[in-house]
Amino acid sequence: MKKFRSTLMAAAAGALCLALPAVPGLAQTAISGQPTVPLDVWALRDVVNAVEVSPDGKHVLVQKLESKEGEYLLEIYKIDDMSKPFRRLNADPMEIIQVQWVSDNYIFGTAWEQNRSRVNGPEEGTYDYKAFSYNLDTNKFAELPGNFGLANLLPNEPDHILVSSGNAVADATGVDPFAAFRPRSYYRFNLKTGARSLVLKGSEKYPDAVFDNDGNPRWTEGYDQGSKEQITYYRSPGDSSWKEFQRYDQGEHENLYRVLSGFMGLKGFDPENPNIGYVIDNRGEDKAALWEFDFNTGQFGEKLAATDQADIMWTQTHSIPGNDTLVAARYPWAKRERVWFDAEEKALYDALEAQIPQSHAVSITSRSRDGNTMVVYNSGPRDPGSYWLIKDGRMSKLGSRNPLIQPEQLSDVEFIRYQARDGKMIAGYVTKPKGEGPFPLVVLPHGGPHVNEVIGYDEWGQLLANAGYMVLQPQYRMSVGWGQELFDSAYGQHGLAMQDDKDDGAKYLIDQGLVDPDRVAMFGWSYGGYAALVAASRDPNVYQCVIAGAAVADPEKVYKLRRNPYSPKAIDDWAQRRGMIGINPIDEVSKVNVPLLMVHGDVDARVLYFNMTDYRDAMEEAGKTDAQYLTLKGADHFYNTLMYEHQTQFYTKMLDFLANDCGPGGL
Repeated sequence: MKKFRSTLMAAAAGALCLALPAVPGLAQTAISGQPTVPLDVWALRDVVNAVEVSPDGKHVLVQKLESKEGEYLLEIYKIDDMSKPFRRLNADPMEIIQVQWVSDNYIFGTAWEQNRSRVNGPEEGTYDYKAFSYNLDTNKFAELPGNFGLANLLPNEPDHILVSSGNAVADATGVDPFAAFRPRSYYRFNLKTGARSLVLKGSEKYPDAVFDNDGNPRWTEGYDQGSKEQITYYRSPGDSSWKEFQRYDQGEHENLYRVLSGFMGLKGFDPENPNIGYVIDNRGEDKAALWEFDFNTGQFGEKLAATDQADIMWTQTHSIPGNDTLVAARYPWAKRERVWFDAEEKALYDALEAQIPQSHAVSITSRSRDGNTMVVYNSGPRDPGSYWLIKDGRMSKLGSRNPLIQPEQLSDVEFIRYQARDGKMIAGYVTKPKGEGPFPLVVLPHGGPHVNEVIGYDEWGQLLANAGYMVLQPQYRMSVGWGQELFDSAYGQHGLAMQDDKDDGAKYLIDQGLVDPDRVAMFGWSYGGYAALVAASRDPNVYQCVIAGAAVADPEKVYKLRRNPYSPKAIDDWAQRRGMIGINPIDEVSKVNVPLLMVHGDVDARVLYFNMTDYRDAMEEAGKTDAQYLTLKGADHFYNTLMYEHQTQFYTKMLDFLANDCGPGGL
């Protein structure tokens, strides 16, 4: 470890310089309400989207853009000659959106193509998908039409991987409440030929599964229509049938946290004993912990990690491929903090954090089997995301998600906790702009709402801070990771106590003298857009204006459109309380009392476009003219579908609205 630390300090000269898009106009400006970093820079898609070293340490893959409006290319470099790519690939007319090494000479990935101009129903998007494998030796592709994700590398079968249907694109800014009950199918995929064979077909009773490295299904959770219960099942290696482990009555809303939080369940296996698994569960307590699980007895064993501040939400295994040793449990705080089990891995991460500039959230994303070569990724408030190659203790920077933004142009983010009006403690993240306060404030609630958010690199928060606005990202009730009690206190409180948490965060910063009380706005996307519409009609109002992106403007109509008559009762009750029982913004248009900007993609498959058009029509019928509407042509719901053109339109409109139309004199 000493040798690694010392050689790491002497970073390698002549780091690989990846081609970057040309973006003009980096001169600093001092226009109030406008960013000093040009919008052309903020509007870029991620320039470098993935970097990985092959398990044998001989090659590095890089997924990158070469122009503002271009598509992702895949380049493969020989580790001994990083001056030029060994292979340069695309998927024309499709675009490669995900890639990773699955063996020494095979890459698995996903490509997409937007082939439709309308959405036929919820989750019926406009993109077609194709999974593929690429053989480095033969320079050939094998294709698998459809939206597939990697389920297991099957390390004992070098020519095969396990893939599952319907999950290639991550659900990054919102949560589909019915995803947990949507059956998936699992296939053994031949990397050489592209052939697939069915391993397990999901059903309503057993919708999905966690597999071990030998391809055995070991864990699933389903729903019993007769008893209205969610039931967890397990198998030992080689078993052909499921054994029941736990059941929870889905007629009780207290059990919603298990389903909607999405992080509880089996997380891995002891590599020395396949009958011992690692399970995250709260077991009737407020905060979830990491437990051992014995597949022989079907019982929990030792509690391995817990904190009274937050849920254990994630686990981390050893950085060397093929070594599944559990090295850390992780929980949300100022970042994804770790409870370490492995002193050597902790020392390695400590060394990396000490040497990588602006280190915040550091992770080893890939490493060679011999341990001598690795790719390390860092992101945080002053780093949009950077990739570092470390070989034999020497470190070189390979690229950045946005190389045109410098650390000194970004803002620090502070973790705070404040008290809501009913006494609940709410976490929050505050991005502070340059200069002295009190500042204008933008409250930026996350989507979901049942997701977890920690300090990292947030493009919207940093853009707004760069334009002079303080940004608060409140972890209001129903945010997950902060315990079941906080989550449960949100039941039936859409637009009510959940909204109070956001307002109380703004008032906290005002009371601290950091924020001008007459210069406060709210901007949110998805559920955050819903919250912005609710904020527009509150009286008395904390906000001078609101921006509602991809907003659920009519949750009652959304509920009726998406309702599944076979859904668990608690899920159905929860869905109704999003607008049929809680505040429904489209019914509140007569109360809107501040300027409003709505932004929506016209092919949004999660929050359908009618949410904006219906709300606009209702506003016009009510005689409300102090509102503006922006349609992003061809944009879906999630960030990865917002292309350079979309972001340029959106950011230009948002900043103009805040500066000129947000209350008297602008924000």
